[in-house]
Amino acid sequence: MAIYIPEEKLLEIRSAANISDIISERVVLKKTGKDLVGLCPFHSEKTPSFSVSPVKQIFHCFGCGAGGDVFSFLMKHDGIGFSDAVSSLARRYGIDLPTGDMTPGQKKNISERQQLFDLNKQVLSFFVSRLASRVEGEKARAYLKKRGFSQEIIKAFGLGFAPDEWDSLVRFFQKINVPQSIAEKTGLIVPRKNQGFYDRFRNRIMFPIFDVTHQVIGFGGRVLDDSKPKYLNSPETIIYNKSKSLFGAQAARNKARETGCVYIVEGYFDLLAMHQHGITNTVATLGTALTAEHVRLLRRGFAQKAFLLFDSDEAGLKAAQRSVSLFMNEAMDAVVIVLPKGYDPDSYMFEFGRPAFETLSEKAAGMVEFLIESAISVNGLSMEGKVRIISELTGPLSEINDHVARSIYIQYLSERIGVDESAISEKIQAEGKRAAYHQPVAQSGHPCETEPQTDGENAISPEMNRLEKHIMTMMLKFPGILPEIKKRRVLEFFSDKQLIAIGALLLEHPVVTQEDLSGLMNRLASPDDQRIIASLAICDDCWDYETGDKLLCQFLNSRQRRQGSLLNQIKAAEKNNDDTLLFELLRKKQAQRANR
Repeated sequence: MAIYIPEEKLLEIRSAANISDIISERVVLKKTGKDLVGLCPFHSEKTPSFSVSPVKQIFHCFGCGAGGDVFSFLMKHDGIGFSDAVSSLARRYGIDLPTGDMTPGQKKNISERQQLFDLNKQVLSFFVSRLASRVEGEKARAYLKKRGFSQEIIKAFGLGFAPDEWDSLVRFFQKINVPQSIAEKTGLIVPRKNQGFYDRFRNRIMFPIFDVTHQVIGFGGRVLDDSKPKYLNSPETIIYNKSKSLFGAQAARNKARETGCVYIVEGYFDLLAMHQHGITNTVATLGTALTAEHVRLLRRGFAQKAFLLFDSDEAGLKAAQRSVSLFMNEAMDAVVIVLPKGYDPDSYMFEFGRPAFETLSEKAAGMVEFLIESAISVNGLSMEGKVRIISELTGPLSEINDHVARSIYIQYLSERIGVDESAISEKIQAEGKRAAYHQPVAQSGHPCETEPQTDGENAISPEMNRLEKHIMTMMLKFPGILPEIKKRRVLEFFSDKQLIAIGALLLEHPVVTQEDLSGLMNRLASPDDQRIIASLAICDDCWDYETGDKLLCQFLNSRQRRQGSLLNQIKAAEKNNDDTLLFELLRKKQAQRANR
């Protein structure tokens, strides 16, 4: 059910919420003139086309067309509704939202996402208190101490303990009066076969998983002995997606941005060891292989280069093979650090320390070089070994979209193993065609990636559409021209119905100040309308009465010539008694009127 939020309250939230701060938590932004630019989080690109205006408090991507205000960004980026975006910002900036006009049901269900965030925060406190408990947490504290972790690192990452009981968390939820329907959605309790619930995590060290805004989105747990499974994670919920989340992201982001690089490990303790030894630009995957979403998150929000720490065994090699195309296709540099056999980042850091690790980092190999050398080491350079090497590398190399990069790697492989380059290239191309053949047919694209469909009679010429948008920009930037727009009834000659509606709103509510622009955004219910306003407002065109008058004359003269031409054609058809042509021309004239 929709919740009414007064316009003045939305303006208050917009004024308090700096769009640059909100977006920079999710996208690396660099200052360019008055604006900030970065890689667009809504489509894949190598050159930044995503622009944020701190002055106008809007964003716009010149690549895919996405745009709007701070609410629009959160809705699109975080996949939430308008009321959730408003509630989230209101809570962040300590602004109370009105509840007087809401029913009890509306008050209770303002935001399921926010309820889960709040509940996870309480669960975090519960696990932390259990670890600190003199009796309950004794074994867990001893285990962490034996592993070498300091109290500072334990506190910094909010480590806790899930008691060795079937219903300790169930009873905690009951104690704080959390409905079972909400508690179950956290994924922390599991329904029994008959009735009731039991705790998902029992007798485990607990690791809270934060998003980049420091909100708890899930948990991971590690047993204190050799029980299976050794690690257990929260199931996916509306706020937690393993393929888009990284452990330690909130702690690593600032250092990663500062250094331009990020280390990627596979385990919770690996990450803690890295941070404890000062390598704080480290993140970890959450029980899943690296995904394109992970790489995209790191490339656009953290750093330009990744150091991957894989085990030197067969599993590590396969992990590297899966990751090559992910980094290549997101234009992110990646190298592989190979630890000595039998070591993981946790054990290596505690035994050899940071200086030895940094020496290894300096010797890190590029991902493709690592794959080639690893394959040679495993298979050898016999005839059979070369066949196996090419077979193993065909898949990873065929998934690299950059043809130049792929060609360079094929040339290197050819020289390294002494096999004709064209033969390797032919096999890789065949693999690429086979993969494309078996790939599911793509569904229709995102609206911003497709051109609007129009029929012949109602199609708007590119030149006319350009002029109409130019006039809209002028109406936004130079409200002094609005009386002339009204006087000459300019909007009546527009072809684009969407621009006509927005223009009418501008005539009624001129944009003179930043608050007026925010007010206009409030009145635009359609995200597409907000996108158009953002794309027009982001430009820094300067207007005066003289240039405005010239633009209006050019537009009106063009329209009148077009209408005059149609009227002449109608008269000629009448004179020649050509009823078929006359009917067609009259239909076009009627369509023009309908478009106004």
